[in-house]
Amino acid sequence: MCIREVQKSLRESAKRLIEDKLMAFGLGGAQGFRVFKDSISTPGGGVIIFHGMQDHTAESIKSLEGFGRAWVEEAQTMSANSLKLLRPTIRSSTAVKSTELWFTWNPRRKTDPVDVLFRQQKPPTGSVVVRANWNDNPWFPDVLEQERLDCLAVEPEQYDHIWEGGYVTIAEGAYFARHLNEARLEGRIGVVTPDPNMTFRIFVDIGGTGARADNFVMWVAQFVGTQIRCVNHYEVQGQDVAAHLAWLREHKYMPDRTQIWLPHDGATQDRVIDISYESAFTGAGYEVTVVPNQGKGAAKARIDEGRRLFSSIWFNEETCAAGLEALGWYHEKRDAVRNVGLGPAHDWASHSADGFGLMCIVHDVGPQRAFKPISCTGWRG
Repeated sequence: MCIREVQKSLRESAKRLIEDKLMAFGLGGAQGFRVFKDSISTPGGGVIIFHGMQDHTAESIKSLEGFGRAWVEEAQTMSANSLKLLRPTIRSSTAVKSTELWFTWNPRRKTDPVDVLFRQQKPPTGSVVVRANWNDNPWFPDVLEQERLDCLAVEPEQYDHIWEGGYVTIAEGAYFARHLNEARLEGRIGVVTPDPNMTFRIFVDIGGTGARADNFVMWVAQFVGTQIRCVNHYEVQGQDVAAHLAWLREHKYMPDRTQIWLPHDGATQDRVIDISYESAFTGAGYEVTVVPNQGKGAAKARIDEGRRLFSSIWFNEETCAAGLEALGWYHEKRDAVRNVGLGPAHDWASHSADGFGLMCIVHDVGPQRAFKPISCTGWRG
């Protein structure tokens, strides 16, 4: 059986591809292959069928127990529920001596269920995982080689995903797409070792306590000459300030050599625990600076400062991986009808991006100088 997560018609299935290959290899009725409207019969009484997993329930999936092979194409779109239904159904088949599931996909996000199953954890017993790419293809045509080179030159921020099997780390219209690509090419994303004798500077984006609160983020950096070295990144959702303080202590960011910067709402009482982050961190012995509200142009200012300083920023890739992913995704929300920018999209990536932007704003101002509100009459992405 040939499977996709969603298959509204046979035109969306692998049927035409299989038909073309049978023709290319001269396999037809005389060899036992017969093509029908919705299936293909094979030698020895076999059959190939085509299904969309979203059309199946826990009951209807039982009709597929007689199949010994299942090929899931575009497996990056398969849901966790579909995997849960499919695996025991095919593997429990008694129609053949051995059963197999084949998954083919272009990596998209590391959280996609098929990626979690095979790449983010120990794969199931008996699995064979093969990475196949353009440079493994001995028949790779010249026209595609030119497409690859054009993508590298024109869309370098998308190249790794399109051509090298990398995850989608940069959204279309991402504010820091080009800057991240340049940082990686210049070796500024890799191993960055913190200097234990220098001050750790921590920049926060406030979340909150409770299941529906925004994420709470901390970027840990050291300013060394003109360099900004991001050595760690922390992001949680719904935890109280005790959890944040525990993380600081666990990583040896102690009050005697650590400074903390909070956005303007750091002085506001948390709705659940009725205490401000400023007072909580100060009470724990940390030197805390609350950056005043920068006004209507604050978001644009953070992005502009981030872009301006990016060539001076270094990232420890292992500990800042989640933050880097957020920076690559942080993008402009657009009005598709009017084709105008509406400012940054507020989604999972915006919290880390805001904390990063606060760091860039503070870098040149410093705690010893006054912050002035920023005025902005419009937005230009």
